[in-house]
Amino acid sequence: MHLHKLSLLNYKNITSEVFDFDAKINCFVGNNGVGKTNVLDAIYYLSYTKSYFNAVASQNIKHGEDFFIIEGDYLLENERVETIVCSLKKGTKKVVKRNGKVYEKFSDHIGNFPLVIISPSDRDLIVEGSETRRKFMDGVIAQQDRRYLQTLVNYNKILTQRNALLKYFAANRVFDALNLNVYDEQLNDLSVYIHEKRVWFLKEFSSIFDVCYKEISNSKEGVSLVYKTQLEDAPLIDLFEQNLGKDRMLQYTSVGIHKDDLQFELNGYPIKKFGSQGQQKSYLIALKLAQFEFMKQLTGKKPILLFDDVFDKLDENRVSQVINLVNKDQFGQIFITDTHGERTESVVKKTKQPYKIFNL
Repeated sequence: MHLHKLSLLNYKNITSEVFDFDAKINCFVGNNGVGKTNVLDAIYYLSYTKSYFNAVASQNIKHGEDFFIIEGDYLLENERVETIVCSLKKGTKKVVKRNGKVYEKFSDHIGNFPLVIISPSDRDLIVEGSETRRKFMDGVIAQQDRRYLQTLVNYNKILTQRNALLKYFAANRVFDALNLNVYDEQLNDLSVYIHEKRVWFLKEFSSIFDVCYKEISNSKEGVSLVYKTQLEDAPLIDLFEQNLGKDRMLQYTSVGIHKDDLQFELNGYPIKKFGSQGQQKSYLIALKLAQFEFMKQLTGKKPILLFDDVFDKLDENRVSQVINLVNKDQFGQIFITDTHGERTESVVKKTKQPYKIFNL
């Protein structure tokens, strides 16, 4: 599977562009601000029905315009073409179509066209709070498990309702234990599957990650991913009972799988505090390459791989390690952005793979 053609209209700073891609390597080169990353983001949008860089859909519409349209034609292994269209008009709901048919639920699309992006903004996984790391973990699992994604959607919906009820109790100085318990039982049931899948994910993913880190860093440092969850201590229904007073005081739900975290460690210590910049960069790229390999093993498909501005952020040794992986033919279709055309062409030539370069 590869993205054969991409058409953009009013997406971010792009007025109108059409690209015909190579099945292997595609490079976008040009100065900062010309829209290289926006093209990658549009490709990401076709797989995930949202932007990687801006969660507010309307803010992806070009300034002064009322809508955007992203259209991609994918060529599958059997030479069949699948067309995905993502569009948004101000004041209306986003629309996603597959071969002209509108998706009722965007979640039905996730996983059909697997994709992994490696970007400078990935550093948020290290420096930001637990929500960012949960989203990473959930995103990888959801690519191959629709039930997990739907369970997570249901959990978050009921969690919002429970929080609203806690606020209602506080505002009106009332309390209804039976009403609250309805939400508690639903959240407890949903949390069991989510927790089990996260435990399974870490077990399967960690060994792949360890191999990827060693390949990227040429290092014998020990890396580990530690799953931190309150459900280690007790079932969620018991945690609700133990923290009822606290939840009523705070007016929101203080315990649950929405508080889980993924701790990044290097030689047993948090990489955020004890890892050098180089170690952190290697850690993040290994994390994303492990995501790629994990998805490939589960789906039997090579995900599309996006490298955003990666050569500016890595030293020559780490770039060469990544290119070695390309030479081993571990990847399918690759998209690269860079500010230096000559550097990019020099690197991709070493892969001895077919490629196209687009000057923006």
